[in-house]
Amino acid sequence: MNWIAWVLLILVIPLGAPRYFADSGLRWPLKQSTTSYLLVSVLALAGIAAAIGSHLPAAASIPHELVIVASVAAATLGGGPVTETVFRLAAFKGKLGAPNASEDEGPSPLRGGMWIGLLERAAIASTLWASWPEGLAVVLAVKGLGRFSELKQHAAAEQFILGTFVSVLWACAAVGVGRVIGF
Repeated sequence: MNWIAWVLLILVIPLGAPRYFADSGLRWPLKQSTTSYLLVSVLALAGIAAAIGSHLPAAASIPHELVIVASVAAATLGGGPVTETVFRLAAFKGKLGAPNASEDEGPSPLRGGMWIGLLERAAIASTLWASWPEGLAVVLAVKGLGRFSELKQHAAAEQFILGTFVSVLWACAAVGVGRVIGF
């Protein structure tokens, strides 16, 4: 079962990666929300398979280093599409299909969010694998200080908090799945 979990964890990487290469002309055939639901489902299935497999005798173990690299890559690349989908879902009020006024505001109030998110998830996954959970606080403090002047706008503060929560939860989930697979 750990091999099934391993394959599912590896599958997260190519599912999340095309979003970062859109400027190169690479087109992804699935809608953003479909990709996000697929990413969450695959990571959840990997966790379930790893949990079930941890109770079975191991036929062959997967090298820990490969599990670490795969889970950091899954944390880094898979979180962007999920975060963007949560942003889109948050832009709607209680009624389905009734967009919030903030949806028509145009570009995001926070520039560089994609690259900051990539670095944030990579740093969080790395600190958790290094058994240094305090590093999570350091990463979030640096991110908060870097964005401090921009957070005076209500929309920017809301996007910062929502994006940070989704990004951190995704990175922690990818590391958690990796820990169950590898140990």
